[in-house]
Amino acid sequence: MIEFEQLTVPSEGDKIETGDGRMVVPNKPIIPVIEGDGIGRDIMKVTRRVVNAAIQTAYGTEKQIIWFDIYAGENAFEKYNEWLPQDTFKAIEHFRVALKGPLTTPVGGGFRSLNVTLRQVLELYACVRPVRYFQGVPAPVTHPEKMDVVIFRENTEDVYAGIEWEQGTPEVHKVIELLRTEMGVEIRQDSGVGIKPISIFGTKRLARMAIQYALNHGRRTVTFVHKGNIMKFTEGAFCAWGYELAKEEFADVTLTEDELYSDYDGNLPEGKILVNDRIADSMLQQILTRTDEYDVIVTPNLNGDYLSDAAAAQVGGIGMAPGGNLSDDVALFEATHGTAPKYTDQDVVNPGSLILSAVMMLEHIGWQEAADLVIAGLEKTLLQKRVTYDLERLMEGATKVRTSEFGAAIIENFPPPFP
Repeated sequence: MIEFEQLTVPSEGDKIETGDGRMVVPNKPIIPVIEGDGIGRDIMKVTRRVVNAAIQTAYGTEKQIIWFDIYAGENAFEKYNEWLPQDTFKAIEHFRVALKGPLTTPVGGGFRSLNVTLRQVLELYACVRPVRYFQGVPAPVTHPEKMDVVIFRENTEDVYAGIEWEQGTPEVHKVIELLRTEMGVEIRQDSGVGIKPISIFGTKRLARMAIQYALNHGRRTVTFVHKGNIMKFTEGAFCAWGYELAKEEFADVTLTEDELYSDYDGNLPEGKILVNDRIADSMLQQILTRTDEYDVIVTPNLNGDYLSDAAAAQVGGIGMAPGGNLSDDVALFEATHGTAPKYTDQDVVNPGSLILSAVMMLEHIGWQEAADLVIAGLEKTLLQKRVTYDLERLMEGATKVRTSEFGAAIIENFPPPFP
């Protein structure tokens, strides 16, 4: 049995295991949960209530999540006197699937984001962001229903690797001098300098996960988004290595755009996946003007950060955008927004992002019936216009409800489970 410094493992429930390349999920899995800072307390409480109700409705007493409270952020500092204790990493790694509320990055020079640290230490190399429209949600575009993409954003490399030197320090002067004398590269002396690593290994494992996801979920296109016309040996290589992976491991089910038009007159055959690429700035336009042409999107870290928020803005904003951070063995699902500290403990904010992230978690462990109940309940609640303040102010004739009331409405609106 695993041991922790200050945590006690629940007395009931079992660990999610892996075997033969797949997860083995017990009927009562132990799932670590990080409440989060600021509004995390309100939205996590509601999310757990909604998830528990969906599981009970779908499966009766046959299945149940055993929640295991672990710590990060402010409550971790109170308990451990550190923001991200080793107990937290050990618990997520051991139990394989976890749910997390938003975290504040501590104030202090040079302190890295807690979210980025969790992803990098646990090697959660894929940030997966499904973006779709829910009927009734106010949207700034004419046809928000055309948006239905899943963005796979590389999590560990690119500028988010955090390899940089501050302007004016002895270290940055060494880097600038090395580049000048050894590489013939002139950089202004008053510069800060960062390094942008993108590797074959990091790129291909992300491309592999994205293409496999497309196969498993009946998606028709996988698009690599990059700025390879300018950064040829990083982002351009990211695109090239993505195509290589498709050819090496998925040649029987993938086609390039050249092959599609030369061999199939532009008509994608059933059972095939189109693999293509787009330049990042052009993609920010096309996600608006040709939204329904895109399906699964694969990006380096920074591009994915921009693109996922831009896509979410078309369908109601990040308050309704879920996210998951995955490796081949571990999955951490989280709200995609911040902690909104001025609303802490006020029971007013929209819990939609975290609830939908929990839906991703249910789907990940194969409990699709419970996930479907939550989606159906959410959709009906939105159509009834029983929404939190952020949506109510944009919806004519809406009824403003509290965070807890929004969760209760979702549960009330569950359809009867199939016999």
